[in-house]
Amino acid sequence: MAAPYQMQSGASGPPILRVAGISAGYGEKAVLRSVEFTLRAGECAALLGPNGSGKTTLLRTISGVLAPQTGSIELLGRPLTSLSPRQRARMVAVVPQRGQLPQGLTARQMVLLGRFAHLGWLGAYSREDYTAADSALDETGAAPLAHRRLTELSGGELQRVLLARALAQQSPLLLLDELAAGLDWARMVELFDLLERRRAAGACVLMAVHDCNLAALYATRLMGLKGGNLVFDGPVAKVFTEENLGALYNIPISVLPHPQLGLPQALLASACGPWRSGGSCATDCGAASAVDSDSIVPASGGEGSDCKR
Repeated sequence: MAAPYQMQSGASGPPILRVAGISAGYGEKAVLRSVEFTLRAGECAALLGPNGSGKTTLLRTISGVLAPQTGSIELLGRPLTSLSPRQRARMVAVVPQRGQLPQGLTARQMVLLGRFAHLGWLGAYSREDYTAADSALDETGAAPLAHRRLTELSGGELQRVLLARALAQQSPLLLLDELAAGLDWARMVELFDLLERRRAAGACVLMAVHDCNLAALYATRLMGLKGGNLVFDGPVAKVFTEENLGALYNIPISVLPHPQLGLPQALLASACGPWRSGGSCATDCGAASAVDSDSIVPASGGEGSDCKR
């Protein structure tokens, strides 16, 4: 029998982030609609949801890159709109999805950019800045990449460098947008174990994750975004259910306990692979569209799906 999951540190501390009824989008296109929640020190919240649900937009809005159309955001009790870029960088560090990179920079130079908020009035790096950058490179296993140019790195190597830059900021809130992208399993476990150590030490983590099973293993809290709305939010054991996940992704899902940790893990309950014997893709479990978002159960768990294989 699987052992019950137990967190290895206190649940949470003082509020780090307050999101109060924010709506946001691009031009006339609304992406987020009246989203609100509070995150505390020692929490790791995973944002789940299909492509286009608003996960990246939410992270961009919290970081100050995108201004909300309505609502408000507070970092450590201070309105986000009252903070300068340097002040924001002292409070929140971001690992974005890979985009356009600065030309010509080495990995170490990229990580040093994370020390922007700590530079003195002369704008020169101190010994403390170099120590923080090198320590972050070591933590993420990216030290051997220090003198290589960003354009020479693989996707997984670049992810480690971007995380190192965020860690070098030494900010209490970490925002991560698909950190696992491009990582093999071994490196992925190393980096998420590192995030767990930071969380246990009091950091607050908010991460957009496509792999819901990975989220269940590392998050203390799951938040489901669909169509720009926060449709569920709560502890893993309560909201990681067949009903919630099936409605979130519009596909039948079976949830089973992890054989060692006891944490819930998701399996596709309907697929049309070559192993399938008899029937068509539209039979048995039915089409994916049959799962409706109205069936989302906010925090009560569920009795399980009748459609298991």
